Amino acid sequence: MSDLRKILREQRAQAALTRDQVGAAVGLSGASIASFEQGRMIPQPDTARLLDELFKTGEKVRRAVNEAREDSRPPWLRPWTDHEQRATLLRWWEPLLMPGLLQIEEYARAVLRGGWVVDDAVDRTIQVRHDRQAATVNRPVPPALTAIIGEFALMCAPPEIGREQLKHLLEISHRPRVQVLVVPRSAGLHGGLQGAFVLASLPARGRAGYVDDQLRGRVVTDGGDLDQLEVSWEIVAGLALPVQPSIDLIAKAINDHD
Repeated sequence: MSDLRKILREQRAQAALTRDQVGAAVGLSGASIASFEQGRMIPQPDTARLLDELFKTGEKVRRAVNEAREDSRPPWLRPWTDHEQRATLLRWWEPLLMPGLLQIEEYARAVLRGGWVVDDAVDRTIQVRHDRQAATVNRPVPPALTAIIGEFALMCAPPEIGREQLKHLLEISHRPRVQVLVVPRSAGLHGGLQGAFVLASLPARGRAGYVDDQLRGRVVTDGGDLDQLEVSWEIVAGLALPVQPSIDLIAKAINDHD
């Protein structure tokens, strides 16, 4: 990350441009340029290309951006994000929170700060989350995604943040390759309440799983463990409301946040 910060600061100084001027040249705010120079955010590929063109640096900024993006991912997360990007289908169960790939930034920040995470770590985590979203659900041809969410997750957020998060969830649920289902509270106690997990269907019949805890995530590749996650998926899928009633429940939760 330090090389990218240094490159951006030096190139801007050599060009005798303010942050606002650089931002205007690449379609961003001066505050965004400051975030890049301070290491709180990493430019997206199109922005890196525009910066190279502005500073006439060939591919220097793009190479530094790629290195910074790789360095920003915790080592334990890298195997999973590789699976995530290769997946043809992602099946995500979350009993208490919104799935990470479907979180808006304000919601993700509220969750992280609720865990007493320091600001720098919050910024790094948000950047990684944004990169994962760009490489999966927001890419031109995304993997198919089925997200099953516990009803509690629809209500557990400050009203303003919760309302915007649910509007985003409703919008993304109408995308062609996304299906969002809700397990109602009336389902009672069930095996899925033991924790969140994700199943990835990979090319050539491959598969992988991911489970999270209070410290870090764990990639699951053992066949027996994956079979157990498949059973857990069948449990929550069987308890979930159909598509339209799930969408109706999300819409009702938006009104309840008003």
